[in-house]
Amino acid sequence: MTEMVYGAVPVQRGEPILPKWWRTIDKWAMSCILILFAVGLLLGLASSPPLAAKNGFEPFHYVQRQAFFGCVALLAMILTSMMTPLVVRRLAVLGFLCAFVALAMLPFFGTDFGKGAVRWYSLGFASVQPSEFLKPGFVVVAAWMLAAGHELNGPPGRTWSFILCVTIVFMLAMQPDFGQACLVLFGWGVMYFVAGAPMLLLVGMAGLVVVAGTVAYANSEHFARRIDGFLSADVDPTTQLGYATNAIREGGLFGVGVGEGQVKWSLPDAHTDFIIAVAAEEYGLIMVMCIITLYAGIVVRSLLRLVRERDPFIRLAGTGLACMFGVQAMINMGVAVRLLPAKGMTLPFVSYGGSSVIASGIALGMLLAFTRSRPQGEISELLGRGRMK
Repeated sequence: MTEMVYGAVPVQRGEPILPKWWRTIDKWAMSCILILFAVGLLLGLASSPPLAAKNGFEPFHYVQRQAFFGCVALLAMILTSMMTPLVVRRLAVLGFLCAFVALAMLPFFGTDFGKGAVRWYSLGFASVQPSEFLKPGFVVVAAWMLAAGHELNGPPGRTWSFILCVTIVFMLAMQPDFGQACLVLFGWGVMYFVAGAPMLLLVGMAGLVVVAGTVAYANSEHFARRIDGFLSADVDPTTQLGYATNAIREGGLFGVGVGEGQVKWSLPDAHTDFIIAVAAEEYGLIMVMCIITLYAGIVVRSLLRLVRERDPFIRLAGTGLACMFGVQAMINMGVAVRLLPAKGMTLPFVSYGGSSVIASGIALGMLLAFTRSRPQGEISELLGRGRMK
C-alpha cells in the first residue's frame, strides 16, 4: 500500500568494487611496487644475457620469463588487494596449509639443483620453492592466533603460534635454509612484540637464537663455511662475495655505464641473489639508493597506515608482512656489501625467480588489503569520548 501511494523505495546499491578499491588503496605504496617491478626488468636486461648464452638460450630468455612471472604476480597482487581482510585470512590459511605440506614433503620429492640445499620442486618447465609461499601464509595465521589470544576466554594463541613458528624454523633449517628460517622467526618476533610481549622474554629468545646458531656452526659444514667466509679478514676475489664486493667498488657514484659491467659474466647468481651488485656496478650508488628508498617507502607507508588500525588481527598481520618484506630486502643487500653472511635470499620483486616474484606479489597484495582506508575513528577520538562519558 505504501508503495502504491508514495512509489517504490529506490534500492541503495553499494559502491562498485573498482572505484572503492582505487579510493581506499595506498597509491604511494602501489606506485613504489610498480617501480620496483620495472627496476627488476631493467636489471634483468643487464644481468641475465650471459647466463642465457651459457645455457644456450636467447639473450633475453630470462627477462621474458621474469616479465611473465611479474605480470602474474601483479595480477595476484591486485586481486588480493581487492579482498576484505576476512577473505584474505581464509585464503591465507588454505594457502599456508598447502605450502606447509609441500615443505614437509621436500625431503622425499624435492631437488637441490646442485646447490646443496633441497628447497625446490622441479616441474620440468619451472621450479617451485614452497618456503616463499609459506611466509605470507604463516604471518597471517600467526597474527590470527595472536589476536585470538587477546580475546576474552580466547585460545592460547601465543603458545600455538610459537609452536608453529619453531616447527617451521626447524623444517627450514633441515634443508638447510637458515636465511628463510631467520626471516620466519623475525616475522613472528615482530608480531609478538607488537602484541605486547614482555621485553625479558624477547631477550631470552634472542639468547636461544645465539645458542642455536652456535650449535648449527658446530654441526653444519654448510653453515660454518658461510660464517667463516664472512668473518675472514680477506675476501677471496674468485668467490661470489669477492666478485660482488669488487663490482660495487668499481661502480662508484654513477656507475660504469649501461651494459659495461663485468660482474654479470663472473657471478652465477647475478640475476638473483646478487642483482644489487649489477645495479651498483652499472648504475652506481644513485640507483642503489633509489632502490632502498622504494623499499623504505613501502614499509614506512604501510606501518603509518597500520598505526591507525584498531583491529588487532589486521594490525599484527600487516606489521608482520611489511617488516618481513623490508628485512628480506635488507638481508639481500647486506650480503652483497658483506654486512651479513651469505644466505641465498632474493631481492623481493627485483630478483629473477618465479616463486619469489609471485609469492612477493601475493604478500604485497595482502599488505595492500590490510592497509586500505576503512571507516573507523581514531583511537584518540575513542579515548576522548570515553573521558567525556
